[in-house]
Amino acid sequence: MPKTAATAAAPAAADANRWKALVFIALAQLMVVLDATIVNIALPSAQTDLGISDGNRQWVITAYALAFGGLLLFGGRIADKWGRKNAFTVGLIGFALASALGGAANGQAMMLGARALQGAFGALLAPAALSLLAVMFTDAKERAKAFGIYGAIAGGGGAVGLILGGFLTEYLNWRWTFFVNIPFAVVAAAGAWLVIREPAGGRNRAPLDVPGVILSTLGLVALVYGFTRAESAGWSDAVTVAMFIASAALLAAFVFVESRVKSPLLPLRVLLERNRGGVYLSLGLAVIAMFGLFLFLTYYLQVVKGFSPVKTGFAFLPMIAGMITGSTQIGARLMTRVAPRLLMGPGFLVAATGMLLLTQLEVGSSYPALILPAQLLLGLGMGTAFMPAMSMATHGVDPADAGVASAMVNTSQQVGGAIGTALLNTIAASATTAYLTDHAAGLAAGGPAAKLVQAQAMVEGYSTAIWWAVGILVASAAVALTLITTGRPGSAGAVASGGGEAAEAEVMVPVIAH
Repeated sequence: MPKTAATAAAPAAADANRWKALVFIALAQLMVVLDATIVNIALPSAQTDLGISDGNRQWVITAYALAFGGLLLFGGRIADKWGRKNAFTVGLIGFALASALGGAANGQAMMLGARALQGAFGALLAPAALSLLAVMFTDAKERAKAFGIYGAIAGGGGAVGLILGGFLTEYLNWRWTFFVNIPFAVVAAAGAWLVIREPAGGRNRAPLDVPGVILSTLGLVALVYGFTRAESAGWSDAVTVAMFIASAALLAAFVFVESRVKSPLLPLRVLLERNRGGVYLSLGLAVIAMFGLFLFLTYYLQVVKGFSPVKTGFAFLPMIAGMITGSTQIGARLMTRVAPRLLMGPGFLVAATGMLLLTQLEVGSSYPALILPAQLLLGLGMGTAFMPAMSMATHGVDPADAGVASAMVNTSQQVGGAIGTALLNTIAASATTAYLTDHAAGLAAGGPAAKLVQAQAMVEGYSTAIWWAVGILVASAAVALTLITTGRPGSAGAVASGGGEAAEAEVMVPVIAH
């Protein structure tokens, strides 16, 4: 039966609590994104207190990344099957308990176990949060505002984590970088339970695709671990190469299984639709560039410029302001007026311009003259691009598949982050080594001259890697401009990108959803 504007608007009118729900969904998303960076600043102190060896300290980060990245698709499908509200609440409670365990850790094993549990519950929580927005906000203008807020948090939360992590570590104790999650989770879970009313008929009650769960989880874990290990052991390391080979084989087997089973974990129609595929790919590329930048700027400000952790966190504020402005004032206002690719493509190019400025970094570079305007451009560009990207993530998807489609956004970001950290860090390290080799005489002189050469070598490494990040952002813009062809919501172009009932519904109610 054809859908009318009246019937399409009904769900939005019926859900009087949707804006209250957005507050708690946004709070949960902030907690998950904060955790990606807040622990990094606390790691040196935690390592000393718990006696974690230098060889094992990376596992505090890697354990979280492996569990989160490996279980995202499973978490998305569980959200579709259980109901997003149930998955969201369980994910929050589990994340709070895991955070309490991490804060109370008395040794290496307890810490690593807590981080893996945080990642597992995060993998349940993140896709449930995004898909809740997809099914609760059905009016195009309201959805634009909701995803503007969500996109700003998804983009800027990592930088907020640097500020909060610096404060907690410097003035309290590293354990508070874990304990701080508990009030976030408790408030979000209580609020969600009271105000979220998930629309009826949106669950996917098909049997769980167990082979798909096993193959996708093992394949994604091998992929994330391969890139993580490459950063420390090198790209030619036997285990690194074995992980990449295993990942390719497992993910190829996963695609084969998904094309054959009756109720797949990830229906290939979710992945292969041109617009959604373009969103996943362009977001993954953009995150590669952004993760590298956070890493290099943090080290540059603290090691080269001598900033304290707190001062370093505040130094990222212009990027946060730019992201919030780009997402809520540019992306949200224009989303209902122009095609998504005309926001995403130019947004990534503006971010690339900001990144281009940072290729001029030198030991004595001025923060106000160079780093501040570069961060503003990066924030404005990424905020403008992230907002329609988040909203396009379940472009034309049946509500029963909203969770797994949302999980694909988080998967592309998680894998992109692992690739970005490993790839760009390797490029930077190689450039630094080459610079030191070429300036061996300065090192041999010792004293202030040697320290200057070392600082110049570090900055040379950062600058070289940032050039690569510029290219990656340009590639991300090209992907968005060429693959994402849907028109603005409600336009005739939107119909052409879908098929059958999903396309018809999109004109009246475009279903959308790290």
